[in-house]
Amino acid sequence: MGYADLRSCIADLEMTNQLVRIEEEVDPYLEAAALHRRVQSQGGPALWFRRVKGTPFTMVSNLFGTPQRIRYLFRDTLDVVRQLVSLKRDPQELVRYPWRYWKLPLWLNCLRPRWVRRGPVLAARTILSQLPQVQCWPADGGPFITLPQVYTEHPDYPGWRHSNLGMYRVQIGGNDYLPDRECGLHYQIHRGIGVHHAAALRRGERLPVCISVGGPPALAVAAVMPLPEGMPEIAFAGILAGRRIRLCPIPKHDSPFPLPLFADADFVITGYVEPGRTKPEGPFGDHLGYYSLRHDFPVMTVTAIYHRVDAIWPFTVVGRPPQEDSCFGELIHELTGPVIPSVLPGVRAVHAVDAAGVHPLLLAIGSERYVPYAPERQPQELLTQASAILGQGQLSLAKYLLIAAQEDDPSLDVHDVPAFFRHVLERVRPERDLHFHTQTTIDTLDYSAGCGLNVGSKVVIAVAGKKRRELAHSLPSHWPVPSEFGPMRLVLPGIVAIQGPPCPRISQLSPSHPTKDSDMDRLLACWDEAFRTNETMWKGWPLITVVDDADFAAQSLQNWLWVVFTRSDPARDIYGVGAFIHNKHWGCRGPLVIDARLKPHMPDPLEEDPAIQKRIDRFFTRTGPLAGWE
Repeated sequence: MGYADLRSCIADLEMTNQLVRIEEEVDPYLEAAALHRRVQSQGGPALWFRRVKGTPFTMVSNLFGTPQRIRYLFRDTLDVVRQLVSLKRDPQELVRYPWRYWKLPLWLNCLRPRWVRRGPVLAARTILSQLPQVQCWPADGGPFITLPQVYTEHPDYPGWRHSNLGMYRVQIGGNDYLPDRECGLHYQIHRGIGVHHAAALRRGERLPVCISVGGPPALAVAAVMPLPEGMPEIAFAGILAGRRIRLCPIPKHDSPFPLPLFADADFVITGYVEPGRTKPEGPFGDHLGYYSLRHDFPVMTVTAIYHRVDAIWPFTVVGRPPQEDSCFGELIHELTGPVIPSVLPGVRAVHAVDAAGVHPLLLAIGSERYVPYAPERQPQELLTQASAILGQGQLSLAKYLLIAAQEDDPSLDVHDVPAFFRHVLERVRPERDLHFHTQTTIDTLDYSAGCGLNVGSKVVIAVAGKKRRELAHSLPSHWPVPSEFGPMRLVLPGIVAIQGPPCPRISQLSPSHPTKDSDMDRLLACWDEAFRTNETMWKGWPLITVVDDADFAAQSLQNWLWVVFTRSDPARDIYGVGAFIHNKHWGCRGPLVIDARLKPHMPDPLEEDPAIQKRIDRFFTRTGPLAGWE
């Protein structure tokens, strides 16, 4: 049976040596997050901060910091979830193997929340300024709640069956929020709360909101799970917790809104969003590894904050992958991967690459069966499947989708990134196989296109058929390169990183300065001329990436994936040697070239504060509570 609340989870982790108590006072301003990052990067334990500066509450972090610990937390119910996913994929299994599902009525009972008159969360009250003021990165706009469970209901269809539970960041101080009365509510495009907010705006009504922190760990996982349309996250949380989620009503004297509270949460912040009312939110160091900048987002008016007597404040830290949220992603892939073929016919597997920031890069395997008798197969059915993938929930936010036909290599694995790139680059025909979507939606946190929030482009690279080239394994020595371009480094067979001159940063630009220089034009003019005279010099090199630091990009595959796919927009930054446009289709006869340098319009990468790093060294000394985890 799963945990009923956060404290029972922490007690279990401590008893099994998966949690460390820290009794020395910790500052929630940068210090706690820096400790978390250093321990999490080493696969370390959960951290329980017993004395936190400026607040009476304790904090816990890194609860979900390793895949092994997540599986431990839900050891009693993960198999149940897998069996339900299997039934979703093939309902006939219930008929063929009824003995496997004899507990199905008990599982389905957990889908329904259980109403109680009053819960532990109503034991006490506090205000925003008394909550732990966690700030994770130096340039953040203030303290944020980083593990919230934001609950809303559809204004047209009240009740938990049409509810949304999402993990949307919440800014509880800074900027021009009224102290103890307002907080910022940031949600990305294509989130369930957006549907509810749009309905409230259409009706001209306030949108009631309850923000829970803590409680059963299943609530946090349910809040990040991309569930099928029509399945409320609260129902999934009941299955994952192995028990019905307990709900209780908001005291009538505190709020006119009938939203329920999670009775076993540690904290619940209640309030509402006025129609059309926004305030600047951010900046915030986000999961792409950069700061998302200040933008207007809905502002929530706080009506009350409830908490348990023994309330514990959980938090996480996001930044360049891998972080704790990468473990969430691994669990999501594990649970949802088997159902993809039933949701997307013909698609065998999809992998959102964590090292590339998740949404920027998808790898997929499909089927190519449209013309089985053709002497040379080409991507046709794959393009239909690519459109289906890009029309599916959060997958629609991808910028780069590489899709290959399973028939060409039945052993191909989307999780083996080097092998997948090798397969694609051995077969790609850049004059035919690139398909662009321009002026479309991308991740709210991705600024690579320079077009504002949510706007950018996508490219589908679809390959099918026999291998058509051998990839080179040693650096070229005969390419002409303009003098301002630096060294070349081998990344993978067939992939080169070449160092380009830096683009001016925002702080270096004047109103008369162009936002995009002509470095790439000079490079491509040089290469186009060389290509016309000697095409063979490019043999074996289908992909060239221009980066700010070739040594850093080539140091590891993770570095290259992060740099290339977070710092480029397909329509803006994909070039090609021998490029052409025919009937509005872009292609090239030589290598693809991606400009993956930091552009003037892009925010700064996240960097640790050296002074904070030095300050937390005391926790890792031989006698410190975290000795051995540095």
